[in-house]
Amino acid sequence: MKHLSLLLALCTALAAQAAQTAPRDRIERGRYLVNTSGCADCHTPLKMGPHGPEPDAARRLAGHPEGLAMPPVPTLPAGPWLVISSATNTAWAGPWGVSFTANLTPDPETGLGRWSEQDFVQTLRTGRHLGRGRTLLPPMPAAYGQMTDADLKAMFAYLKTLPPIRNRVPAPLPPAPR
Repeated sequence: MKHLSLLLALCTALAAQAAQTAPRDRIERGRYLVNTSGCADCHTPLKMGPHGPEPDAARRLAGHPEGLAMPPVPTLPAGPWLVISSATNTAWAGPWGVSFTANLTPDPETGLGRWSEQDFVQTLRTGRHLGRGRTLLPPMPAAYGQMTDADLKAMFAYLKTLPPIRNRVPAPLPPAPR
């Protein structure tokens, strides 16, 4: 009887581990989608390189740099202008206030490390943080909500394979009083 309960515990542990590990083809599909859908365009800060702005590879998909305190938002000129972006391309200001791109690495304290696959899918599907919180702000495209569950789950599986980067992104700021 003791061997049977030990065997049952081992099988349960192996099944749980297998459920947490995404198949390689799913991770590769996620890599393809993340890399072709422009995620790094906003979630990887730009830095000045020898030939101008370039993605900061050491902060890949880590969002707005924690230590970068942004000055007050400049006033937009009159006319059809709507948005201002930081030089890092990770802070955006407009009529909604100021938004900062999120840390998509699996850091458990500052990124997606504690998120479930369902949290990720619901966030992109509903346009709300964790599928139920505050509204996602520009420049986050609503188009990701039109992707299939399989594609969103593949993206999440890939993001979970990245090296975690501790980077606490600031909370959004409300619009300035008029």
